[in-house]
Amino acid sequence: MVGYVILALIVIGILFFLNKEKQKPKFFPEKEKNYTIDDQFNSDKREREKEIDRLLGKMGKNGLGDLSPKERKRLDELSRK
Repeated sequence: MVGYVILALIVIGILFFLNKEKQKPKFFPEKEKNYTIDDQFNSDKREREKEIDRLLGKMGKNGLGDLSPKERKRLDELSRK
């Protein structure tokens, strides 16, 4: 009986090892990759636009006085790019 349990564990280990490429995405999903320079540029541009929209939205609610000096500086930096 113990021999069957050991044999079963060995078979399960071998099957898991042989199917590791199929199992890998379940446990370690790949992060989004930028494959070209254009993809990286577009990704960075989208992130800048999101931050600008967030800052302008905050400013639109209560005016320019609602932004902290740090946020004003960041908005100036983003608008120059």
